[in-house]
Amino acid sequence: MLAGPCLLVVATAVLGSIVSPATGVYFITALVFVAIVVALYVFIGNSGVVSFGHISFVALGVWTAGVLSVPRAQKSAIMPGLAGFLEHTTVGNVPSLLLAALVGGVAAALVGLPLMRLSGLAAGIATFAVLEITHNLLRYYEKIGPGLNTFSSVPETTGIRQAAIGALLVIVAAFLYARSRYGRMLRATREDPAAAAATGVSMYRQRLVAFALSGAIAGFAGGLYIHLLPLNTEGVYLDLTFITLAMLVIGGTTSLWGAVVGALAVSALDSFLAEAENGIKILGATLDLPSGTRVIAEGALMALVLIFRPGGLTGGREFVLRWRRK
Repeated sequence: MLAGPCLLVVATAVLGSIVSPATGVYFITALVFVAIVVALYVFIGNSGVVSFGHISFVALGVWTAGVLSVPRAQKSAIMPGLAGFLEHTTVGNVPSLLLAALVGGVAAALVGLPLMRLSGLAAGIATFAVLEITHNLLRYYEKIGPGLNTFSSVPETTGIRQAAIGALLVIVAAFLYARSRYGRMLRATREDPAAAAATGVSMYRQRLVAFALSGAIAGFAGGLYIHLLPLNTEGVYLDLTFITLAMLVIGGTTSLWGAVVGALAVSALDSFLAEAENGIKILGATLDLPSGTRVIAEGALMALVLIFRPGGLTGGREFVLRWRRK
């Protein structure tokens, strides 16, 4: 179960290390997306509750790692409205990632206290409201970040090695949670809430644990993301919400293997279509697609998967070696 996702991440990292630096960025981004999609899987896949607000925890991770990583001497020029303790504090790469995970986890736990009592459409709308609140808070409150401006001077430390290690750590964390009694109890509430409640399983408590854990993973992924690319509030908003949910659905919502497969498969498609929108040559012919084609293609692919293969590309099953199955 754990071997498949890890081998896929390692293979992606190896390929990313032998291609050109310009192409390697796509592989690094794909590995960061693996971390984000696995964060979604930890909550959505195990609970069966759709959350549209998890990118808000990615954004908090971006802001935490970004603000704390900018050199102290440059903060006053880049972010003049920054609060005092943030203006005079700078940490290294690894501490910034850990703090990003901490902020994401704490924020998810606090938000989850009232929201984890909701289910269905109400839960989806409430988590989307969290995304809107977080987006506007980060966009206009300049005491905690650059506001409308794009982050600059953040050390670009997320190379292929750090992205691969980060993705592997996230996969292992998700695997251990899924195999733990907490993961099993949460899946029990997903499959049969009445039977789970009859055996003494608290749906609210188990959802809250998973929501906090997935928020921490999302914050960690946000830290990896800001150490890769300059970002602003729009970079961690609706577009990222749509594409990461599409990755999870296309791969298979209820399995860790599906989350990894979906993230890498859709990342490959997205990278190809992004290049095609700028014009690329294939077998001597030029392919030049209209701007926005990739969003349409990914939406159509997600619709087709939901219609013809609701379990996703993996059928919602985990990776199992043949010899082990025997």
